[in-house]
Amino acid sequence: MKVLLIALNAKYIHSNPALYSLLAYAGKYEEHIELAEYTINQSLEEIMGDIYKRKPDVLAFSCYIWNISPVLSLTREMKKILPKADIWLGGPEVSYDSGQILSTHKEITGIMVGEGEETFLELMEHYIEGGKAFSSIKGLALREGKTGERALTDLDRLPFLYDRLEDFQNKIIYYESSRGCPFCCSYCLSSIDKTVRLRKPDIVKKELQFFLDNRVKQVKFVDRTFNCNHEHAMGIWQYIKDHDNGITNFHFEVAADILNEEEILLLNTLRPGAVQLEIGVQSTNPATISHIQRVMDIDKLKKNVEAIKKGNNIHQHLDLIAGLPYEDYETFQKSFNDVYAMGPQQLQLGFLKVLKGSPMEKNAEEYGIVYTSCEPYEVLYTRWLTYEEIRKLKRVEEMVELYYNSSQFTMTLPILERLFESPFALYEALAEYYEEKGYFVNSPSRTYRYQILLEFAINSISFPVRKQESGSFSGELFQELLTMDFYLRENAKSRPEFSKDLSPYKDGVRAFYRREEEERKLLPDYMAYDARQMAKMTHIEVFEYDLQSGERLQEPQLLLFDYRNRSPLTNQAAVYKVT
Repeated sequence: MKVLLIALNAKYIHSNPALYSLLAYAGKYEEHIELAEYTINQSLEEIMGDIYKRKPDVLAFSCYIWNISPVLSLTREMKKILPKADIWLGGPEVSYDSGQILSTHKEITGIMVGEGEETFLELMEHYIEGGKAFSSIKGLALREGKTGERALTDLDRLPFLYDRLEDFQNKIIYYESSRGCPFCCSYCLSSIDKTVRLRKPDIVKKELQFFLDNRVKQVKFVDRTFNCNHEHAMGIWQYIKDHDNGITNFHFEVAADILNEEEILLLNTLRPGAVQLEIGVQSTNPATISHIQRVMDIDKLKKNVEAIKKGNNIHQHLDLIAGLPYEDYETFQKSFNDVYAMGPQQLQLGFLKVLKGSPMEKNAEEYGIVYTSCEPYEVLYTRWLTYEEIRKLKRVEEMVELYYNSSQFTMTLPILERLFESPFALYEALAEYYEEKGYFVNSPSRTYRYQILLEFAINSISFPVRKQESGSFSGELFQELLTMDFYLRENAKSRPEFSKDLSPYKDGVRAFYRREEEERKLLPDYMAYDARQMAKMTHIEVFEYDLQSGERLQEPQLLLFDYRNRSPLTNQAAVYKVT
């Protein structure tokens, strides 16, 4: 008897912790269980061939919003080539309309509803030992109906998933120390289960130490609101601080407005890059926050984000959702500008997904929310936001991803913003420029985006929205800003076209490296290298403007870029003034 657990992940770097948890929980039947992970980018024919080659007796698919269509296509075709095999589904995408799926997909044996560890264990007992009949196993949806609700899982009984760490090479490591969420946000499935269950601190610390000992690059906590329990959060953050290996990064999703002073003080003491925080703001419009049943003190959130930022050691990722009730184009612009002003390392502009079983799905008609019939069930328009406005926001989202979230234009963007009424207006205008030039169709390369931004900046200088800035900046300034951004990221062999000619400074640059070879004042980490080698491993650039203020300097300034010393938050090279 062979049971095949099957995952179709969105990307190769992703793994499916749910299936690994089922496998670990049913460990006594491990010899009968295999796990197969694919991606939604692989052809169905390729996946079908691999599944067939494994000759399973039972197929169990993990179903999510990003993979449900290919999964259902697979179930139909696999039944044709493995007609005797039982086919089971599980996961959030099939837990709330199980009856409809079973009625339209006759090839499916049944559906595991909700948390699946105990249910899957009893299914294995049925197949291997002739245990309970399907109708007696709680947590199943069968054609004759549901078998009854299963009690929530005791998290302390869940085995550790990563004993075979070699199976996760080059993949994200997901970890959960809790399940459930105390909040009731109407767009989220976690709002259905308000019972928060915590894994015992001793168990969590032991498992975190495993990651630290093995020098795992990143561990991503999947807890819905990690800091909903103060003692739990403080214990884990303190352990990370006390046992830091200098390498591992831990990612947490938190509610920033409920962070207290003690938690922020502890976070400020962590190694730069040890922790990153994802903070779901979603909207700053009071009417929207109220109607999505979200409890959030926006003023306290801003204050806490700023307090964390002052530590200069934690990457903050703030989220917005477009298409929520009572959020129109104007109020969304304000939400965007409010969050942008907080200065996160990343600003994620997402679009409402009307998830099956969520309160938002039940109220969609009342709100006039129209969304796609197929996954990801994304908003098309609402009573407050038209389809055309959604399309405009999609283009703005792409500009934010390319220019803000890439962290490649950290010097240029703050100056460029000063030509526009607001940050949103900048990205809106940049999106219109891309549309006009056809760049959305012919996506430019990463390096050519610098040239596009220069062209856009020069165009914006000619027609600034803020008239008081019209004479302040020049094309030469933006050439230097983009040159600075370019070399902060990489020691490129070929210079960008917009960079100035450095030939007049060659003798001075050579003299600097000869002097540095003797004195080692700015580059003490390069003791093993001579002047010629240091010149190749670093870079010197000449600037005629103060890149913070945008004003011209009285004399040109030489800056040295040190690529062996980079910021753990931005990955930018260290920069020193050359005298």
